[in-house]
Amino acid sequence: MSRPYNDEIRTSPAGLGRRLMAMFYDLLLILSIWMIIGFIAVAINDGEAVEGPIMKATLFSATFLFFGFFWTRNGQTLGMQAWRLRVQTMDGRRLSWWKALLRYMLAIPSLLVFGLGYFWMLFGDERLTWHDRLSDTCVVLLPKLERK
Repeated sequence: MSRPYNDEIRTSPAGLGRRLMAMFYDLLLILSIWMIIGFIAVAINDGEAVEGPIMKATLFSATFLFFGFFWTRNGQTLGMQAWRLRVQTMDGRRLSWWKALLRYMLAIPSLLVFGLGYFWMLFGDERLTWHDRLSDTCVVLLPKLERK
């Protein structure tokens, strides 16, 4: 069972704009990870390009490990931290690895249909995407920290 967050802060559902900006930040990090994996693969392959299902599976797995690590640790990727977003279960708990995998896999169809799964959040008060609903998770906006 996942642990609840140890904070008593008030959150609200995250808007589409913030989520897209966090996704853009994370995309830049993912591309960097893919480039490093590509450099290593080319070096191992005597300077020849690497293609095929093993390389694709490696990139797919590395991408999941990136999201899974951050989502299960503190609910925030680096892009989400910059935009004060956090992913959590509907009852405010941390995601388990299983829940993170489910969310990750369900986000793919949300993107593949021209992002319709993401834009769906504009039609409800809860601001939930398809993969939010199906994985029983949500993305919340955290309040600004007060500086003393």
